[in-house]
Amino acid sequence: MSEEKKFRSGFVNIIGNPNVGKSTLLNLLMDEKLVIATHKAQTTRHRIKGILTGDDYQIVFSDTPGILEPAYELQSKMMDYVKEALVDADMILYVVEAGEKAPKNPELFEKLKKTSTPIIILINKIDKMTQEKLLEAVDHWHSLIPNAEILPISALENVNVDMLKTKIIQSLPEGPMYFPEDQLTDKSERFIVNEVIREKILLNYQKEIPYSVEVVTQIFKEGIELIQIETDIYVERDTQKGILIGHKGESLTKVGKEAREDLEKFFDKKIFLKLYVKVKKDWRKKDGDLRRFGY
Repeated sequence: MSEEKKFRSGFVNIIGNPNVGKSTLLNLLMDEKLVIATHKAQTTRHRIKGILTGDDYQIVFSDTPGILEPAYELQSKMMDYVKEALVDADMILYVVEAGEKAPKNPELFEKLKKTSTPIIILINKIDKMTQEKLLEAVDHWHSLIPNAEILPISALENVNVDMLKTKIIQSLPEGPMYFPEDQLTDKSERFIVNEVIREKILLNYQKEIPYSVEVVTQIFKEGIELIQIETDIYVERDTQKGILIGHKGESLTKVGKEAREDLEKFFDKKIFLKLYVKVKKDWRKKDGDLRRFGY
């Protein structure tokens, strides 16, 4: 009789500087658009788990905010998520990109170098690198973290991502199924709605507007064929409110239309979406407001 295959499970945390492709990588590993990904830095604000379950394994990925030196209270909260991710992982995926030489937060990088957790350094965006530059990058990161394994990938072009997934599964310890096999994330439906709307704001507005926005879904009422959603979008100043709404409401209408289309695909139901814009002065700098917003 053949030996029964052992079940493997564990927590694999993805960290790296802003805009290196962490969220794109997670979506690819999950084969699902689970987290928002844009070309702008600081797209990810929370620690978001993606749960990938196979016949004999369960990988609990964590996408984290990009590493930076905090300039205000919101960014400090974001870096707390990264610090957590360094200590509760079975494996760390440290994502870097072409030409990157140093981390944005030396304190966090020192913690990374001293960890006993296995690390795979993923040199991402190799589709934009020459062979010479890639070899330079491999040497550079090997000299900084000698104990880490190094794997060149392209999350955008899906190069070596299947190899990465195989490596992760083979490296996981034997363990239990931590989440139900049909669960994809630890986040609620309201959180998914908030993030999709925030993604559309990141894509449609420039300068400070996307970074001054927080999104809070107040009503999520699911019927058999229709989900009714009412969501508040908070900004820090009245001038930002005017820009967000736009002339005759056109800008906000565009955000709502794009968000609704994505949400209908995700939930596989019709969506009725109503957006309200409100002002909460300097919310990014106030600990009380941040706690109320779930940070």
